[in-house]
Amino acid sequence: MTVVDDAGLLAPLGQTTLAQIPSQFRPADGDWLGFAARSTAVVYNKAKLKPDQLPASILDFARPEWKGKIAFSPTGADFQAIVSAVLALRGEDVTRTWLEGLKANGLVLKNNLVVLQAVNDGQVSAGIEYHYYWYRDQAENGDNSDDSALYFFGKQDPGAFVSVSGAGILKSSDKQADAQKFIDFLVSAKGQQDLADSYALEYPLRQGATLPATVKPFTELQPPTVDYAKLNGPQVIELMQEVGFL
Repeated sequence: MTVVDDAGLLAPLGQTTLAQIPSQFRPADGDWLGFAARSTAVVYNKAKLKPDQLPASILDFARPEWKGKIAFSPTGADFQAIVSAVLALRGEDVTRTWLEGLKANGLVLKNNLVVLQAVNDGQVSAGIEYHYYWYRDQAENGDNSDDSALYFFGKQDPGAFVSVSGAGILKSSDKQADAQKFIDFLVSAKGQQDLADSYALEYPLRQGATLPATVKPFTELQPPTVDYAKLNGPQVIELMQEVGFL
């Protein structure tokens, strides 16, 4: 969203539409907004780890004691968004060092579902992913999650980063009025609750919409403050290419 917005390709959204979503989840220019969120989390194997054995920061997974114990999927947009938060909060040098440590320690897998399976099967002790993969599997049958649990970082750590799904309208579209109506529905009370009730299990961003009680409440998360409009996707790609993940 930021790359497209920075290129000047988005039309402004209506003020009434923007007002449905808290200001921290939309850029100041009002050209797009977040309508759903995903919390970074760690899934861990309950036979291999206890919660008090997990680190206080996601950056700690770069330490030598985690060698061979942590899995992740660096080629996916999920992980790259988490890297963008580390970059925004801690800077380029810290981010590069963290990625190099993960490269030395971690098991690279092709997607987050495989990460979940690897942790649940005991192939590794823990994995980095978003919250909803574990909750979705629990809601289905638990086959790939019953032997694992979720751990959420706190205290505004980069590992508590909340990523957003965004929506905007292209200036080039000849269906701008329809697009505006669709986004109005996405952020309406019904649209947000429909999202909350869906298989997605992402957090709706409009106040008042709620997920099932089995999902950790959004109000209990402790995410860092991040300016979503300034997350630098191209720089993230460059860093991950330097380290050898991409």
